[in-house]
Amino acid sequence: MKTSSVLQLTHPLALPVALSIGIQGAARAWKVHVSRGGLLGEGRQLYANDHLQWKRDTVEEERKRALFAELGVKKVVTTGGKVLWYGYSRKTPRCFPTVIDDTPDYLYVGRWTPPCCLEGLRTTARHVFQVLRGCRARWWLEGGSLLGAVRSGDIIPWDYDVDVGIYSQDVNRCPQLKAARWQTLEDTDGFVWQRASEGGFFRVHYSTANHLHVDVFPFTPRGGTMTRGGAWTTGHRQDIDFPEHFLRPLASVNFAGVMASAPNNVRDFLELKFGAGVIETPQYPNPDVRLPHNISVLT
Repeated sequence: MKTSSVLQLTHPLALPVALSIGIQGAARAWKVHVSRGGLLGEGRQLYANDHLQWKRDTVEEERKRALFAELGVKKVVTTGGKVLWYGYSRKTPRCFPTVIDDTPDYLYVGRWTPPCCLEGLRTTARHVFQVLRGCRARWWLEGGSLLGAVRSGDIIPWDYDVDVGIYSQDVNRCPQLKAARWQTLEDTDGFVWQRASEGGFFRVHYSTANHLHVDVFPFTPRGGTMTRGGAWTTGHRQDIDFPEHFLRPLASVNFAGVMASAPNNVRDFLELKFGAGVIETPQYPNPDVRLPHNISVLT
């Protein structure tokens, strides 16, 4: 390899060398082959006993973690199909700071939601669904989460939370939501339930340290219209009143690996919230912040 090619790398001397060059080269469409022997031969066997091999493996793992952190690698799938996570954990904060003007910081640098954060959102959503089903509450996917479910059966690649609607009369059926009206509650599975500071809805966090969350919005039926209970407001276009017939009966849709409750006639529901053609025409959030090298919107 030419010296000039090596120096093109962001981190040309990062360790482990082969892994570092492989990852950074792949981003540049390079093909890297690691050969055995060659000009220098195999050399002598190192790490002749189990203790030295353990020390070597420990150092190698530390170098991997440092490299992945430097390169922003969050998820690794091994050749055997095993998934390894190198992002956040439930004991650490999420990968991105507070969201300002509905724009997470990763959008400014042309990236989608970190895969570890998407996985944390899926885990939190599945937990909330299970709790609401156990309470026999009437609930449904809302907003962008429902849109992602219809498009791909999953969270929209750039989203940072999950939205759920609930009949306001059913809030008291759920002990976690009922308690969250007055205090923050950590349930037996480590999820945190609280009243959102923005208004009369609820927020369920992944953990006390990690604030990936599901928002639960109460709606109250009045004269055939589902109105926002407590007049909460998030400033999102989709948070509007809508006809109750979309919930009679409730339907279901695949989302994050499970079946979730959803409005019936979901196309009309989403077009009421977002506008005509919203399912087929993905819209990047806040396009004014897109950088020239940003990934184009997936269709």
